[in-house]
Amino acid sequence: MTMSPHEVQAYVLTYLEALDCQIIERSPAHVTVKLSPEADKALTNRPYYWGFVERTGAPAETMSFTFIFDPDSYQQAIEAAEATAAQASPPAVPNPDGTNGVTNGSPQGEPPKEAILGRYFGITPSLPQLGPGRILREEVVYGSRRLQQIFGAAREGGAFVNLFEQAAKRQLRATAPAVYEPWLGVCFKVEFACDLKREELHFLGISLRSGEIIEKFGTKLNRRDLSPRLAENMHVQTAKVSLFDAGAALESHLTNRLLELDYSWAEKAQERLDLELDVLDTYYEAVLREDTPEVELPGNITSDTENENVHSDRTPPAPLIKVVDITNAKPIGADVELAAEAAVPIDSETDAEEEKAKQAVIDREAMKLQYETRRTEMIWQYEPKVKVTAISSGMFHLR
Repeated sequence: MTMSPHEVQAYVLTYLEALDCQIIERSPAHVTVKLSPEADKALTNRPYYWGFVERTGAPAETMSFTFIFDPDSYQQAIEAAEATAAQASPPAVPNPDGTNGVTNGSPQGEPPKEAILGRYFGITPSLPQLGPGRILREEVVYGSRRLQQIFGAAREGGAFVNLFEQAAKRQLRATAPAVYEPWLGVCFKVEFACDLKREELHFLGISLRSGEIIEKFGTKLNRRDLSPRLAENMHVQTAKVSLFDAGAALESHLTNRLLELDYSWAEKAQERLDLELDVLDTYYEAVLREDTPEVELPGNITSDTENENVHSDRTPPAPLIKVVDITNAKPIGADVELAAEAAVPIDSETDAEEEKAKQAVIDREAMKLQYETRRTEMIWQYEPKVKVTAISSGMFHLR
């Protein structure tokens, strides 16, 4: 799934307009906006500043952004504007003082303006603009961090709403107040997942007075003028169904609808999973059946090819090699040296075999861990499952 620059721009503008942000400049490739306090709190991550404003009551100064949705088109527009400005600017005239500098169309009698720092340090670069008047520039394309932040802010801010249907003008002048009927609306996202994936949205509504459930509740709301403000001369009825019972009724209704669907895709996914697991088991079975010499590792870990689950708690003493018989020792140094030289290669060969066996056991344990990990990942990928999530909900008071 992806979004074109036009779709990204439409989504971002809808979010900014919903939060009452001030649009300063707008084009097909970008938008310059001054954030509202609510949008500034959600997007700029300045909790200390807003804490200071709330504690002291100081006037809040929100930030301004230029969101670029099509970087290539925006850069071309900037270059075209610079070229037009260069052609419209007056030509440079030589400096009448006889210096090598030029004056851009200024009167000959007027001395050129120079900054104080320029007298001592020459030409000084312009400093970046800081403070409230600064306008930050960011590219907002599909996959960018700023767009993901806007997605998260929209989900968090729109997870639950409380809206009232606006009455006609003649109702404001009526003698008897109109009556609102409370409705609970929940938008469910249903995911049918295996190695493939499909998603559906089900927007259900239930009346808290009668318990009536309506599917495609969004079409009922699209034809009505909704506002978070309660209109004048209107009366809200008391709910007879609690929110807990209403949510349980919607979940039960959606479950019954899902049970009526065709799940042949799940059977095919299970067959693919069994096939993949057979291939995986066959591959690792040959590796795990390799003969590994029995050896003890540090921590009383023993490997046995016949029974891998048997571990010995006892550590046999290391064999002692009798090099010289002390009781029959003779003052002949040559025999002792020859015996010691003969013993050294035996110890080296034994240590090398033990290290090799220990490494083989470590490799075998790593292979077993890899096999279990691959099997878990394959089950997670291919196993058919249905996941239901409530992504948004709200109370809607309708006439």
